[in-house]
Amino acid sequence: MPFSLIPFLLLAIPLLEIAAFVVIGGEIGVFATLAMVFVTAVLGSILLRVQGFGLLQRIRRETDAGRVPGREMVHGVMILIAGVLLLTPGFITDALGFLLFVPPIRDAGWALLKGRILFSGGFTAAGPRPGGPEPDDRTIDLDADDYTAEPDPDSPWADDRKQ
Repeated sequence: MPFSLIPFLLLAIPLLEIAAFVVIGGEIGVFATLAMVFVTAVLGSILLRVQGFGLLQRIRRETDAGRVPGREMVHGVMILIAGVLLLTPGFITDALGFLLFVPPIRDAGWALLKGRILFSGGFTAAGPRPGGPEPDDRTIDLDADDYTAEPDPDSPWADDRKQ
């Protein structure tokens, strides 16, 4: 999203929320409108908790399998944004928040983002970045003779302080 849209959205979304409050409040009344805002906040916190714990389990499974949980991390960010939107009073933010709790919509967002997310080592979430470094699968194995736990006094990183 271009940064020039952010000031527009910061102005447009609150104005749309105010208009929605006026229209809905005029149709169903003030107390029913406030009750709906409260109920959506409670539902949002419940959904955030349930989907968040499920997501943590999926992240743990991916990392235990030795894979980068890129998709799950993006889903986690989207679930966090959904929770914030649902806790923010308003009908438009609630609608956007509920949409982000729907997995196919999050998958569509993941499809848009997966080639743009860059991990260390030149890998995107979709795999190695074109033109990036190749994975280094070499294993450096030391024998007992190659390793010592004693500090090297000639090392430039030696700690000269006396304790």
